[in-house]
Amino acid sequence: MVAAETPERLHGRLDADDVQVVDIRPADAFRSGHVPGAINLPFPEFPRRVADVEWGEDIVVVCPKGESSLQAARMLESYEGVDANARVANLEGGYREWEYDLERDGATDRAGTDDDVPNAPF
Repeated sequence: MVAAETPERLHGRLDADDVQVVDIRPADAFRSGHVPGAINLPFPEFPRRVADVEWGEDIVVVCPKGESSLQAARMLESYEGVDANARVANLEGGYREWEYDLERDGATDRAGTDDDVPNAPF
């Protein structure tokens, strides 16, 4: 079952834990700002690119609102390339709830208002 990850918990775990963050927004939205260290697998490409990734034991999937990422996390959880004991989670509320730093082009910036947070629709 897909776990729920709060933005606060994920933020606290980014430096300390070996968490793998997967952002499923389009590439342009990802480049405009994402959770530090995240990889980008856009949702429309997700099923065919899932085999390209070496999956870890702790995965959090992120999207604008936490809805599409839940679907992607469910797919990922059933993928044979992910260990049966791996923790697969969905970021509750997605980027709309993320109030922390965003990584942009290798630099980290503080998230600001909703206008600053990349919420590209699918």
